[in-house]
Amino acid sequence: MASQWNVYESFQALLQAGPYHLAFEGVLILCIIWLFTAKKKPSKLIRLTKKEEEELIAEWMPEPLVPNPPDEDHPALNTRTVYGKVGRYIDLGKGEKVLNLGTHSYLNLGDRPEVEESALECLHQYGVGSCGPRGFYGTTQVHLELEDRIAAFFNCEMSVLYSYGFSTIASAIPAYSKNGDIIFADEMVNFPIQRGLQASRSRIVYFRHNDVEHLEELLKQQVELDKRDPKKANATRKFMVVESIYMNTGMICPLPDLVKLRKKYKLRLFIDESISFGTLGENCRGITDYFNIPMDEVDMIMGTLEATAASTGGFCVGTKFVIDHQRLSGLGYCFSASLPPMLAASVIKVIDILETEGPALVQELHDKCRQLHVALSTLPDKVNVSGDDISPVKHLRLTESTGNRCQDEVLLQRIVDKAEDLGVAITLAAYLWDKEANPPPPSIRITANKDLTKEEISKTFKVLEKSINEVLTKPESKYEVLTKPESKNEVFGKPESTKLD
Repeated sequence: MASQWNVYESFQALLQAGPYHLAFEGVLILCIIWLFTAKKKPSKLIRLTKKEEEELIAEWMPEPLVPNPPDEDHPALNTRTVYGKVGRYIDLGKGEKVLNLGTHSYLNLGDRPEVEESALECLHQYGVGSCGPRGFYGTTQVHLELEDRIAAFFNCEMSVLYSYGFSTIASAIPAYSKNGDIIFADEMVNFPIQRGLQASRSRIVYFRHNDVEHLEELLKQQVELDKRDPKKANATRKFMVVESIYMNTGMICPLPDLVKLRKKYKLRLFIDESISFGTLGENCRGITDYFNIPMDEVDMIMGTLEATAASTGGFCVGTKFVIDHQRLSGLGYCFSASLPPMLAASVIKVIDILETEGPALVQELHDKCRQLHVALSTLPDKVNVSGDDISPVKHLRLTESTGNRCQDEVLLQRIVDKAEDLGVAITLAAYLWDKEANPPPPSIRITANKDLTKEEISKTFKVLEKSINEVLTKPESKYEVLTKPESKNEVFGKPESTKLD
């Protein structure tokens, strides 16, 4: 009875429908019938015989995933292999071990037995990897404990943990700054920051390196632009991004002056503490601790665990309101497998050491940094040293450039190779010249660690002095012609930026 009533209602609704509606339904029904009954036309694709297919496959030459180097002396073809564990001395397969002044374990905490034991203990409990992103099934109790410990160490409300140092900074910036915003950044910020600036699609304004006066000039110019369009100005957020110790120069940022400008011009301040974490401040907390600036003057601190912490991954700390936002918008957090639990456990042990022995370790490191800085400053006048005296990162650059960036790199690489043969491992600072926003001059990057002895510093000076004199006094060195063309400074997809004077 019910089915008859439904059929009756459907028939009545069909009678009440207009003629156009009925015609449209009829056309649809005819199209469906045609689709099922129409004969399919034979394919017009060319059918190859088996022999022709095999000939085409044999002739096909795939393009290389990585382009071939332009010359036989390219660094990619002359890599150095480290045999065994990386420590104060490393084995490069040349017989005796050489002094390592090229890595960023400033406090050598990776060599501490208690750090290794904590990692092994966690390995037996959780295995090697967590096998998934943090938001799915990649979070363990060790990750949560480490985030709490980092937040407490910096006296902040919350921290967030990433599995890769580069992606930490490159993800944190675009999580907040978007298209239409403005970011004021030091021209010497490192490459991960530059990738984060580019990913934000904001307008990037670079100011001269550590030049507070130039920054204020640019801020005043922005104030005048805001007055012309108040509606747009109210919707535009302004950020300032700096490094505590710059990887590209070894210089410490003038944070007190930057904080004053932040208050005056209402900027959001982000600081990369990758180098200063564990190396600056009475409590090893970095640049804010060093200048005794309250944490609420900084909106967010970013950093890597791949330097002082002797592990891998990165972190961001700040208020709960700011940091919690990254758990849904930080791409490196959302889509990357989480940090292996055993490495998180080793960082927890590192924080234990910094909380108990930190002040003494930092003081010892600063003494060695000063001694190394004095030694490098007395090298032949053909090179000059860049970096603050207490910075663990130093740069050696040619006093007089050849006028060709590639030629400068060749000369510096020869110094590096000669020093390695004499027992000191240093490294040529590597840059992607065609993607750097403001490429620094070529340099040799030298890193200090707290366990350097006076004898090792003296040896470093003698080795560098001999290497520099042998390489830079050759008559042919200055006039050698290279077949490798100099790279152009072109940034693919580079965001809009203000040209420096």
